[in-house]
Amino acid sequence: MSVDHAVETSTAVQVVQLGTHIGARIDGVRLGGDLSAPVVEAIRAALNEHKVIFFRGQDHLTEDGQYEFAELLGTPTTPHPTVTSRGVRSLAIDSDTGRANSWHTDVTFVDRVPKASILRAVTLPSYGGSTTWASTVAAYESLPDPLKRLAESLRAVHTNTYDYAAGHGKESDPKYQSYRDEFVSTYYETEHPVVRVHPETGERALLLGHFVKYFAGLNSAESQALFRLFQDRVTRLEHTTRWNWSLGDVAIWDNRATQHYAIDDYSAAEHRKLTRITLAGDIPVGVDGRSSTVIAGNAEHYSVVEKVAA
Repeated sequence: MSVDHAVETSTAVQVVQLGTHIGARIDGVRLGGDLSAPVVEAIRAALNEHKVIFFRGQDHLTEDGQYEFAELLGTPTTPHPTVTSRGVRSLAIDSDTGRANSWHTDVTFVDRVPKASILRAVTLPSYGGSTTWASTVAAYESLPDPLKRLAESLRAVHTNTYDYAAGHGKESDPKYQSYRDEFVSTYYETEHPVVRVHPETGERALLLGHFVKYFAGLNSAESQALFRLFQDRVTRLEHTTRWNWSLGDVAIWDNRATQHYAIDDYSAAEHRKLTRITLAGDIPVGVDGRSSTVIAGNAEHYSVVEKVAA
């Protein structure tokens, strides 16, 4: 996607917009735990506006530096509610254990949906392996008014028994099966509003993705039909941005306003590994003021609930 314009802030942070609805590249920043408050605030503002932001040339960054930077933006969670064997501070997104090539918002099967993640490229295939993000805010805003009202009235049950990395013929490989077993080792199920209100921007966003099991009060066929109707809005090409990774790249996305998809277009012989640090979020609230509710599982060990300033 072509770069349309660049805006320079008073902190010398350059924000280069990549698309109308989603995506920006940030120049002029060396990531780490020593960033000034104005630079951190500029990054926060860019993330709220553009939903996913990218940094090139961060080759200096280590896992410790990535974590220290994450702490400037919020409170890091443990790496994952159930997958505990693949990192202490960060979660390894590793093609040796699975390929998450399905549209999803991270960890929506718990009540405290993460607010953001910081992803750093460590090992990349010689071709392919890019990631695409979609704006769930743009998806909601593109709906006709009758569909907006319908979506706002719905609640969906999300569960971790749908492992998005296992739906692509990987179950027969023991290394993928081991990951899947760990992923579902504790059962989680949470009911969320289909339209959540963003706690910082006030925007409305569709809260869906492939952890959705069914819509509350509807049967399986009805749930599947409505899921496809709304999910297809999320993944319209004009609501997306695609990032082709290079070593030294870092991406940060607002998990409250996006879905993403890691594209599995490289061979089994190629290795792709990135490290993800996730930030604690709030409990989603619908347009009607109702919060998400837990059906099964306790995520207190995974994450605090972020208190959003009024």
